[in-house]
Amino acid sequence: MADMQGKVCVVTGANSGIGKATAQGLAAAGATVVMVCRDRARGAAAEQEIRVATGNAAVELWQADLASLADVRRLATELLAAHPVIHVLINNAGVMVERRQMSADGFELQFAVNHLAPFLLTRLLEPALAAGAPSRVVNVSSRVHSMGHIDFDDLQSTRKYKMFAAYGRSKLACVMATYDLAERWQALGITVNCLHPGVIDTNLGGMPGFIKKLLPKADKGARTSLYLATAPEVADVTGQYFSGCKPAKSSAESHDRAVRARLWQQTERMVGLVA
Repeated sequence: MADMQGKVCVVTGANSGIGKATAQGLAAAGATVVMVCRDRARGAAAEQEIRVATGNAAVELWQADLASLADVRRLATELLAAHPVIHVLINNAGVMVERRQMSADGFELQFAVNHLAPFLLTRLLEPALAAGAPSRVVNVSSRVHSMGHIDFDDLQSTRKYKMFAAYGRSKLACVMATYDLAERWQALGITVNCLHPGVIDTNLGGMPGFIKKLLPKADKGARTSLYLATAPEVADVTGQYFSGCKPAKSSAESHDRAVRARLWQQTERMVGLVA
């Protein structure tokens, strides 16, 4: 990785798994790392571990529940006040739940946390990212996005809920938002890319324990996130989907501009950016 001294990097879902490994990698490279965690106790333990492991004292813990759009707004407001210049935003936090659950705002939980929250947070942090240009936004998606479909008649999976279908839809929405935002922000000097981290042993729900034991560990899953956040050779790359630190193909639906445009408009309404 490049030297990240003087860079402010925000990582969501940073208390465990890929997020924690990503935060530690950035701290080891000298960055000021803002760890956004839902659980304060677990976040504090991870913060201390990263400080000890890297010798970097510039590691901050910020608590927010991304299942609440109000909390996302609070987080963004406080971050802008504390860090008016941000160089890297890694939207890593995600959920996978076997049974349909609702967010604080009444949205299907996977769609809320995996798509609505990072969409809103990224948009609200635009002033700091623009001030930090050239800056980078990295969205952690999944190859499961290819199993998803944007059904505008049932975005919230109210008629029929299947975990992987709902998860895939949320991650497909993440890929689509990446492509659209990359185009909209290119003139600002902000790159926006997304990635599949690999099938990794993390705390993400829905994976049987006996399978998780056979999977690679979180540090491997963090490699592509760290690559997109720091590597000089991708400093000007934007609007791309990566896997294994290399450009990869996303699903055909992710490139459907009509669907993307409609999803963008609907997402803006859902998160309250437009009436």
